This record gives sequence, C-alpha cells and structure tokens, in this order.
Amino acid sequence: MILTISSLLMMFANLMQQTKKIIQEKYLKNDSGNTTATTIEIDATDEQLEEKTQELKDQIFDIIRTIKDPEKPATLEDLNVVYENGVEVINQRNLKLYTVRIEFNPTVPHCSLATLIGLSIRIKVIRSILENVKLDIYIKEGAHTTEEEINKQINDKERVAAAMENPSLRDVVEKCIKEEE
Repeated sequence: MILTISSLLMMFANLMQQTKKIIQEKYLKNDSGNTTATTIEIDATDEQLEEKTQELKDQIFDIIRTIKDPEKPATLEDLNVVYENGVEVINQRNLKLYTVRIEFNPTVPHCSLATLIGLSIRIKVIRSILENVKLDIYIKEGAHTTEEEINKQINDKERVAAAMENPSLRDVVEKCIKEEE
C-alpha cells in the first residue's frame, strides 16, 4: 500500500484530534464531568460582543481567584498573586475565539512554586472554559527570576499534559483548584 503525503497528513491530523480528545476527556473535564464551551456569535453586534467579552473576563477571574496557594492557607486573590486587571480577554471575531491572557505575580521573585501556581491556573480555567479560547498564562514581567522559563513551561500543552500524568503533582493541583463546599 502506497501512502501519499496528503493521506499521511490527513492521518496525522486525525491522530492529533484523537489525542486532543483523549487529553480533554482524561484531564480537562470540570467537576461535574462536562466540558464547557465559549463561542462568539457571528451575528452579534459590537456592543454585544464587548459585553460577552467583559462577562468572560469576570467569569475567568471568578474561576482563578479561589485557587488555593500550595503553601499557605489562603487563596491566590488573598495573596495578590492574581488580580482583576491581570485578566485580559481579546475578542478574535474573525477566528471565532477569544484570546485570554492571564498575568500572575508570585509572592517572591524566587518562588519555587510559581510553575505549580501557573499549572493550577491553566487546569482550572481550561476545565471551565474549554472550546474556542486560546489561553496564555504569564508571570508578571520582572516579578520572578526565571519567568521566561516558567512562562514557556506553563504554556506548552505537552509539558502540561506530562505534568498532569504525574500522580503526586496532579494531586497537589487538584487540591489547589478544589472549590470549598
């Protein structure tokens, strides 16, 4: 059987879709077991889109504000690690998605748990807002000694998936993102 380049590309694309679906089903479901989607209405007016964008920004901040610090008995909001103006939502109407940029500020410039905090933010947001959202998470510029390396780690889907394969790391993340009853 001879495979053409286009058939190989098609097989690769299908494999990537299956892999994405497996990752979403295994790691990115919300607490009720459902995935949620955020879409942009094509026929919406600019005012409606602006309103939806603001609602999404508020929703995302509400999602991340309750994440618990891995070391201290406080939330990331209590420690000023996350803050409202650190969430930016950009409407990409032509692409039918939102770009969400979340900036966080570790409590100290050499915080050893900054990567874990970023991972917790990513997992909690992606479980809540799954489809049609491009998520970028960054440490506030100049706030950490290894911010470039950490930013690269927490925005790399393969590294995130590999990290969530580690049972002890996954347990810590789950503890950080668990909602209080």
